[in-house]
Amino acid sequence: MGKNNSLAAVSLRKLTEEMEIVNQNMLQDKAIRSITADSRQAGPGSLFVAVPGLTVDGHDYLEAAVKKGCAAVLVGRGRCRGWKHAKVACLEVADTPRALGQAAAGFHGHPARRMCMIGITGTNGKTTTTYLLESIIRQAGGNPGVIGTVNYRYNTVEIPAPFTTPDPVSLHRILAEMADNGVTHVIMETSSHALEQKRVAGIRFDAALFTNLSRDHLDFHGDMDSYFASKKMLFTEYLKQDGKAVVICDDSGIDWGHRLLNELRTDKALGYAGEKGRALLDCGFSGTKVAVREARESLDGTVASLATPAGELRIRSALVGTFNLKNLLGAVGVAVALQIPGEEIVDGLARAQAAPGRLERVQSPAGVSVFVDFAHSPDALANVLQTMRRLTTGRLIVLFGCGGDRDRGKRPLMGKVAGTLADVVVLTSDNPRSEQPVAILRDIEAGLLQTTLPRLRLEAILQQQAMQGYDVVVSRREAIRETIRHARPGDVVLLCGKGHETYQITPEGRFFFDDRLEAAAQAAVINW
Repeated sequence: MGKNNSLAAVSLRKLTEEMEIVNQNMLQDKAIRSITADSRQAGPGSLFVAVPGLTVDGHDYLEAAVKKGCAAVLVGRGRCRGWKHAKVACLEVADTPRALGQAAAGFHGHPARRMCMIGITGTNGKTTTTYLLESIIRQAGGNPGVIGTVNYRYNTVEIPAPFTTPDPVSLHRILAEMADNGVTHVIMETSSHALEQKRVAGIRFDAALFTNLSRDHLDFHGDMDSYFASKKMLFTEYLKQDGKAVVICDDSGIDWGHRLLNELRTDKALGYAGEKGRALLDCGFSGTKVAVREARESLDGTVASLATPAGELRIRSALVGTFNLKNLLGAVGVAVALQIPGEEIVDGLARAQAAPGRLERVQSPAGVSVFVDFAHSPDALANVLQTMRRLTTGRLIVLFGCGGDRDRGKRPLMGKVAGTLADVVVLTSDNPRSEQPVAILRDIEAGLLQTTLPRLRLEAILQQQAMQGYDVVVSRREAIRETIRHARPGDVVLLCGKGHETYQITPEGRFFFDDRLEAAAQAAVINW
């Protein structure tokens, strides 16, 4: 990835000096040359950290790591008792997942301390906000690096992201490479999984942003309160004592932003004040607020006037929709909190490109607007449909599915949202993974059946301009082709769920698939 001078051996004593060691069996110090939580990657000079996982426990692989020649192991309480390997140091720690991150940070010389760290958490909007902040920071003369859902990037380096937030060993290695190559600010998406699993241990953030919270990942968290508690960790466990917290608040429905502010106020001195009816577009930090005075939206972008502690800012952006106005607001809140001048914020937002697959406009037939969006939760789907409903002169057509092996409870909810807000709904495969696509679509259809939208053949719906309805087309390629082929001038077509992804995961395996390319190919045939 680039220049990195932080790979020399590190003393085990120095590596663990900030950890909570509860017991140890170490006759002498060790020189550590690598760190791993995977016994298969252990070797001479390595430190193996035994982390309990969802399906396997690293403690079951201690002997395997020893046989590979590791120099030391970090284990949980009581695990050093009866340790028989005199040449291998054994240290008990209070929390092995946290110790893994601390060890990885120490091994690379604590690279996060050399840069301004910005963490973003929330159900929706994280990726878009990273692109906005990246542009603002670059405009202000900084050299930003980004760790997020689409990729990990800095300078000219760009790496596809297997996870929104990498494992601790990879994360601190990437941070070290960024620091060694002149990155000044790191903008990082911090997923609820990563926070719960302590993948960001060893990092303290200078600023943290909460975008929103809505139903998602309940297959992992169980319920919304647990999901919220995981998000809150960014502010209670990983934000510096003098770090800035920026929270988007929403007066409609259950507002998790206000709840977060109220729970943090005692120890983070946070405040929030919003005029009723306008609080939807407010965000607060350190007792102050950023708010939208006025805004104009169109299919070409957004123009808004923001009231901020740094004065009024008149911003322009190519991003479309009220939910993107919230993303713009969050980015401005972080930038103001970091004392970036207003003119640099305005210029940075004007130059910012839309995040790949986030309401991304793609090649379309004449008069038809086709967008690809990552919306894969009920709230995200509702946001994008409500936005496009206001901006659509013809029919609003949405094509989507739900991922397999994930929260089944959200499927009928998404079906009901689509059937309520769109004129035409096309149900199709997303990433079914190990599940049968038809079974997933049946779950979604249960929600559509709660609406007045009738089921009709797709061709019959789309060939008659005034007709509304829904259909199920299992093949995503066929669904996209037929939907775009029959769209008419004035229609808006939303291809939702996969966004920037360039693959489809099915029971038969993983295959190349890109909604944007499929849409463009069909549009090219029509325009030709």
